[in-house]
Amino acid sequence: MADQIPLRPVPRSAQRRAAYYSSAAAAQRHSRYQVEDESSHLDEMPLMMSEEGFENDESDYHTLPRARTSQRRRGLEWFICGGWKFLCTSCSDWLINICRRKKDLKARTVWLGCPEKCEEKYPKNAIKNQKYNFFTFIPGVLYEQFKFFLNLYFLIVSCSQFVPALKIGYLYTYWAPLGFVLTVTVVREAVDEFRRYKRDKEMNSQLYSKLTVRGKVQVKSSDIQVGDLIIVEKNQRIPSDMVFLRTSEKTGSCFIRTDQLDGETDWKLKVAVSCTQRLPALGDLFSINAYVYAQKPQLDIHSFEGTFTRVSSPRKYTFYFPLEYLSPTGSVDIVSDISMSFFPIFLPCNTSYRSNETCIAENVGLLDLELNQLTKALFLALVALSVVMVTLQGFVGPWYRNLFRFLLLFSYIIPISLRVNLDMGKAAYGWMIMKDDNIPGTVVRTSTIPEELGRLVYLLTDKTGTLTQNEMIFKRLHLGTVSYGTDTMDEIQSHIINSYSQVHSQNSGNSTSSTPSRKPQSSAPKVRKSVSSRIHEAVKAIALCHNVTPVYESRAGVSGETEYAEVDQDFSDENRTYQASSPDEVALVQWTESVGLTLVNRDLTSMQLKTPGGHILTYYILQIFPFTSESKRMGIIVRDESSGEITFYMKGADVAMSTIVQYNDWLEEECGNMAREGLRTLVVAKKSLTEEQYQDFENRYNQAKLSIHDRNLKVAAVVESLEREMELLCLTGVEDQLQADVRPTLEMLRNAGIKIWMLTGDKLETATCIAKSSHLVSRNQDIHIFRPVATRGEAHLELNAFRRKHDCALVISGDSLEVCLKYYEHEFVELACQCPAVVCCRCSPTQKAHIVKLLQHHTGKRTCAIGDGGNDVSMIQAADCGIGIEGKEGKQASLAADFSITQFKHIGRLLMVHGRNSYKRSAALGQFVMHRGLIISTMQAVFSSVFYFASVPLYQGFLMVGYATIYTMFPVFSLVLDQDVKPEMALLYPELYKDLTKGRSLSFKTFLIWVLISIYQGGILMYGALLLFESEFVHVVAISFTALILTELLMVALTIRTWHWLMVVAEFLSLGCYVASLAFLNEYFGIGRVSFGAFLDVAFITTVTFLWKVSAITVVSCLPLYILKYLKRKFSPPSYSKLTS
Repeated sequence: MADQIPLRPVPRSAQRRAAYYSSAAAAQRHSRYQVEDESSHLDEMPLMMSEEGFENDESDYHTLPRARTSQRRRGLEWFICGGWKFLCTSCSDWLINICRRKKDLKARTVWLGCPEKCEEKYPKNAIKNQKYNFFTFIPGVLYEQFKFFLNLYFLIVSCSQFVPALKIGYLYTYWAPLGFVLTVTVVREAVDEFRRYKRDKEMNSQLYSKLTVRGKVQVKSSDIQVGDLIIVEKNQRIPSDMVFLRTSEKTGSCFIRTDQLDGETDWKLKVAVSCTQRLPALGDLFSINAYVYAQKPQLDIHSFEGTFTRVSSPRKYTFYFPLEYLSPTGSVDIVSDISMSFFPIFLPCNTSYRSNETCIAENVGLLDLELNQLTKALFLALVALSVVMVTLQGFVGPWYRNLFRFLLLFSYIIPISLRVNLDMGKAAYGWMIMKDDNIPGTVVRTSTIPEELGRLVYLLTDKTGTLTQNEMIFKRLHLGTVSYGTDTMDEIQSHIINSYSQVHSQNSGNSTSSTPSRKPQSSAPKVRKSVSSRIHEAVKAIALCHNVTPVYESRAGVSGETEYAEVDQDFSDENRTYQASSPDEVALVQWTESVGLTLVNRDLTSMQLKTPGGHILTYYILQIFPFTSESKRMGIIVRDESSGEITFYMKGADVAMSTIVQYNDWLEEECGNMAREGLRTLVVAKKSLTEEQYQDFENRYNQAKLSIHDRNLKVAAVVESLEREMELLCLTGVEDQLQADVRPTLEMLRNAGIKIWMLTGDKLETATCIAKSSHLVSRNQDIHIFRPVATRGEAHLELNAFRRKHDCALVISGDSLEVCLKYYEHEFVELACQCPAVVCCRCSPTQKAHIVKLLQHHTGKRTCAIGDGGNDVSMIQAADCGIGIEGKEGKQASLAADFSITQFKHIGRLLMVHGRNSYKRSAALGQFVMHRGLIISTMQAVFSSVFYFASVPLYQGFLMVGYATIYTMFPVFSLVLDQDVKPEMALLYPELYKDLTKGRSLSFKTFLIWVLISIYQGGILMYGALLLFESEFVHVVAISFTALILTELLMVALTIRTWHWLMVVAEFLSLGCYVASLAFLNEYFGIGRVSFGAFLDVAFITTVTFLWKVSAITVVSCLPLYILKYLKRKFSPPSYSKLTS
């Protein structure tokens, strides 16, 4: 119905806006065809993208400016401009889907303890993260390599050498480099695949206890079947989606942690199915005939529907159970000391968690894609040059054969060594990152994309465990007139000790009250209480108003085989741990323990507190109202056992409590002060009830709970009747401890031009608080909280309202995000990308990955995702660069990421220093290797032109191999040690990082500059050799090759910005190798295949004439470039030059 609401004109007045919402009823009266017209018209209607519409009262959505949409191309233009690529991709995806077609998932009926009764055969309970199997490994790896134009080109060139008419030189000159590249790649992939296999085997080999008719047996995780009865011990991971049947706890409840599912490390209550919990013993599970009907696996991990049916009872018993009875895969049981019985219904390949996972895509760096484009440009130049040579030759003889021979002669324009050098460079960058003492524990798991660290524009981060430690610490208690911090908690402790000592001294004389004697405040005039009395009331309220349960460990050696036996437990303070659904509540109860009031026991009906003097106070729990995201508060009604007083305690967010408590003039101001400090605030209040008041409330409350219609509304109305004029006791401030140096790291990333989005599965209030405390949102920025929307019309209005805000951070929930992306994807992403920071709360793993892909698709910028839990894996794998943190939530994110770090603060150095160096070095290395191939191809072109366009090679055999390896390899590869800015300077001035994202170090502009340099130097070297050595023309090969080697060594020196001692060693080593090899290369220094009797005349090359002429050619080829470099640095210095001077 809501989707059928027609959009009306949007005026400035509130009445007109209200009229818009009330038009839903009128929409129902429209005919079906009118509704379809409205809906289709709404689909074409863009969001308001300018201010004019808001200024004009009579504006209408029908006249709003259109959003920017690209004009659709048609026909041949579409095919040429990328249509062919789209068609190829679609066909390949279709074939892959045919080969990997998954079985459609559907609802299932599973019989208890009888896997053989299942209607269909379900797959194994095995986890598999491998990319290949035994048969697809070699084809898969080769496909990944040869889909790049560079490698495919060299494969074709190498194969052409088997044709005698096209053979130019020795086979090893072509196959050796290509074979080396493929060998390195295959070995690297094999190692990675073997590591994945070992990790999967470790997970699949975990042992669990399976309950059978003959007793317990140990089974591997991979051997668990749908319908088995599995016993899970304390702190064991739950291996699949299971129904919770029974536990050793009498209440049939336990707490589990779902950190691998939604990133939350707090505890969630799970309840056993009642009819199986009541069975006397575990073995009786086989005596009943029952089955579970479960809905098919859903993407939504926060909902589940199923029924448990017992057919063996006198009458058929059907029990509907929601998510509270389902324990999802990957969660941890952390309460039950003996054992719990589970019933698998979804194995890992079918679970909701696995439904949220995405296929692993091969990450390809942006620099590799840019080099691939440049390689295609070089290929076009190669073809053009070959056609020109054949044309000038006059198309005589078998010209097509000559064309292919020219293509092979000039093939060094695209150097195979480019792939080798870049792969070796990436391995070197990875080694440098792992050996950096400033970021210990960093692991490079994907060595192919270190340059991506220097090109990032968007950083998408998890909250829990990534920005925060998820450890809550009580920081502040404010009573209105006095405030206590961490350094004054001892004053509170002394007040509590004195207060309770007075109480018990009075009780020893007259045991009528367990509280300080004072008149009820309800009927008497208000009397200003003492500070000690107010502290006493506030601490008692905090110690009672919660959902925390104290848990004690069993003593060692106690067997857990007996059902419900009273186990021998240690009730000492050291053995006590607290468990609750929120870490905030645990922090509050731990604080009351530290000041003297300790929660020692709790069950469904009562709780016990221990005073500083060791006395036990018992309170009966009459009613409890749990916290919900709608109410933003929780309450409890308790009766003091000794005095019989009934008290209603409540705590909650300030926005919810400010209208409930009595008038005061300090609450709003102090809440703002604590929020600015990054503290999570809770307002605590109480109300004393008489027996008559409580009985009246209980009757109305029970009656409301029995209502059939509008039950939730009636219950809420009854509870709200109590929430009036409550006495404000105190304001608490709890800090979620941030990871070390999170604030300066986020500030550094912001200054570097990186936009940070926080994607979390946590609540909106918590996410907003952490965004403020971590300075993800700076103090002078406003926060726009996107209102919950459920329909297209609401999303339309809310997006227009958000568009009017400028320079403000956006906070949006996952549900609202889903609606916006469904109808207004382009507009929402465009608006969100303009925000300095974005916080998405209540996000599922699928939504996190979807947001990453949206940014990639709509912006074309490089994205990085960082997280520490299993729920972050999809996001990490979807990003261009994934970073995992080894934390409390396990190693799943760390193992799935490209880079693994131990602390969030390490990301600053990883990006600013190593990202910068990797990108700059690879850009220089790639362009220099291409220059090395272009210069020799230019010399070949000049040589062929002089010899009447003959397709004869200038340099043969070992000269070509040596030129690309021992003569120039070490100096060229030493560029991986070069750096333009010192690490300290890069961290001090993160603004330098902004230049990297523009991609100026490797672009068509810089590429054309290197092409011109290559043409100039190649022409000078060849024409200079022919001109100056006309009389010694027989030695032209030796002369030009010597000058070529010297020129390359000098060009490396020209390119280097910061010298390293290994660079100097590489220069002299290469020169020494060339000089030493001259004695063995006389057979290669002839012209073409005929040597003309030429040999290497040692006496000739040692003459002064030879030396000065070679030097002159080298100087003419290099000196102008040195002069140009000096002038450029003087008149147009780079941005970092002022910092390094």
